Amino acid sequence: MTGETIELIVLSTTKVGENALVVHTLSREWGRRGFLVRSGKKAGMSRFLPLNILEAEVVENPKSELWSIRNIGLKDGLSGIRENLYKNSMTLFLSEVLLRTLKDGANEDGLFEWCVGEILTLNALESDFSNFSVRFLLDFAGILGFRPTLQDVAPFAGEYLNHLKPFLVSRFEECMLLPLTGETRNDLCDVLLRYLSYHTDTNIQVKSLQVLRELYR
Repeated sequence: MTGETIELIVLSTTKVGENALVVHTLSREWGRRGFLVRSGKKAGMSRFLPLNILEAEVVENPKSELWSIRNIGLKDGLSGIRENLYKNSMTLFLSEVLLRTLKDGANEDGLFEWCVGEILTLNALESDFSNFSVRFLLDFAGILGFRPTLQDVAPFAGEYLNHLKPFLVSRFEECMLLPLTGETRNDLCDVLLRYLSYHTDTNIQVKSLQVLRELYR
């Protein structure tokens, strides 16, 4: 049965054979879910970059839980992200966090809308976005229902507690201007990933954090 056109956020892709891939997505309707895409041409792969927002038609498969999507188009070109090496690398990290944290079928109320807002905000920022990943992790914890207080995060933060404190009490714009070294910023991401792992009972191993470590030294 063919469904209506919906919006999906790309989290990652897995190649299946020579002419297909599974696109792991987040949507308002289905939460986190993988969809099969027939893809014989490499030229179309740019549609599936991490955190791209797609519009696509869902095609149900009565013989399998793995449904397909077709008539796929980009909702927004995200030129502010795609033309910036640092933002592009950040989307690798943010999408992997979502992929590793959210289980198949997970569909927290408001999660999709929040993610779209975060993507469009990162796309629009022209400068002072290096702290975005730290604020993203804090707000993500809040969407999942356990935004930390200073006391909550203290057991995970150690020597970085004073660096994290301003992020807990400041407005977004102020957080983007907090002076941090690249090393400290990445260590704060480590702290918050440990906090997320504890509260989701998931061992969140995010390989792309190393990419940020190389770029934001």
